[in-house]
Formats: sequence, structure tokens, C-alpha cells
Amino acid sequence: MSRKNLSLMGIFLVMIFMQSCSSDPEKNLLDRYFHASTLNDVDTLSAMAIAPISIKAESYEILSVTEEVIQPATLPDLNKKYLDIKKQVEDSVSITLSSSDELDNAKFEEETARTAAAKRAARTKVSAAQVKYDEQYEKHKNIQVEKNDAEAAADKEEVITLFSLGVQELLNVRDLTGEVVFKELTVRIVGEEGTRDYKFFLRKYTLKDEVMNQSWRGRFIFVKIEPLD
Repeated sequence: MSRKNLSLMGIFLVMIFMQSCSSDPEKNLLDRYFHASTLNDVDTLSAMAIAPISIKAESYEILSVTEEVIQPATLPDLNKKYLDIKKQVEDSVSITLSSSDELDNAKFEEETARTAAAKRAARTKVSAAQVKYDEQYEKHKNIQVEKNDAEAAADKEEVITLFSLGVQELLNVRDLTGEVVFKELTVRIVGEEGTRDYKFFLRKYTLKDEVMNQSWRGRFIFVKIEPLD
């Protein structure tokens, strides 16, 4: 065989090897997940997926694997947003209480006014104070909703981050910088109830503690698993 043919064959074998390696991580993950599901191994399922669901697969086929999407870790920004809004809520409480006091004082003036003119003036003051209080109270409710949403978003991302890193608690996890890898699998599963397609949403975190110069390398986890039909 010529040297040229040997070179071409070598390239061909390398391509096959690389292709097989690229598919192994997804297949290995699914093999482990379906095996644990068949055995009703709740501990293993709960260690692989945020919200595991039981899937008894007799066989399966990976229909598609998306390209990996790499994005900066969002937990530090989500936490900063939450802390900023939390401070706004604290300030808003003081403003709302002050508006409430102004309204109570105006009502007291109206109740204790001795003349018709004084009552009219106090009534006007009450109306203005009521409008001011209502507007401030509505603002306070809205910002409280924003604070709750921001807190929930940061808490959810922290849970997923810790899950990928394989730890239950990490004091400075909200300060860690780095990147997150996203990937999606579409899988056709044949089981006792027939054939059904599922989408598996994967995520992996690689983070760093800039202060301590410590790296944290996470693993791929199933963030969500949902049927497609």
C-alpha cells in the first residue's frame, strides 16, 4: 500500500475515532440514567437530574445532539440584581410607612377640625395624601414582586450550579466566575408503553474562585427532561 493511501486511511480512522468519542458522553449518561430508572434507583437518578422522571427504556436512539453553547456564568449577576432590588425594597418600606403616616395625620386633622373651612382644607389634604399613599403602595407591591422574582431566579441558578459541582453547599458560590456549557439531546425511547421522543437539557459548570484562586469543574447534569408529544 502506498504512503499516500496509508495517510488517507490514518486520517479516516482518526475521524471515526473522534466521531465515536464525541457521541460517547451522551450515550454513557443516558445508559446510566435508563439503567438506574429500570432498577428504580432513586439515589442515582437524583444525582443525575434536577427533576428526574422514571423512564423504562427497552432501547433508545439519539436523534440529535445540539452543538455545545458556552456562556458566562450568570449567578454573580443574578445575585447582584437580587441584592440591588432587595435594597430598593428596604428603602421603599420606609417611604411607604412615611406616606401612611402622612395619610393618618391628614385624617386626624379632618376629624378634629372645628370649622367648616378647616374641614374642607383637611379633606383636600386627606385626598392628596390618599393619592400619594396609593401610588407609593402600588410601587412597593411591584418592586416586592421584582424582588421575589429576582430572589427565585438566583436561588434556582444556585441550586443548579451546586448540583453540577457535586456539592451541597458552597459559601461563596454566588461569587464564582466562569462558564456554563449548554447542550440538548433529542432521544427516541422504546418502552413498555410504546415509542416516545424526549428532550434532555444538559448543563455543565466550570467556575473559579478568583480570591482563593481555586477552580471548580462540574459535570454534565440533566436540568430538564420533557416528552415531545
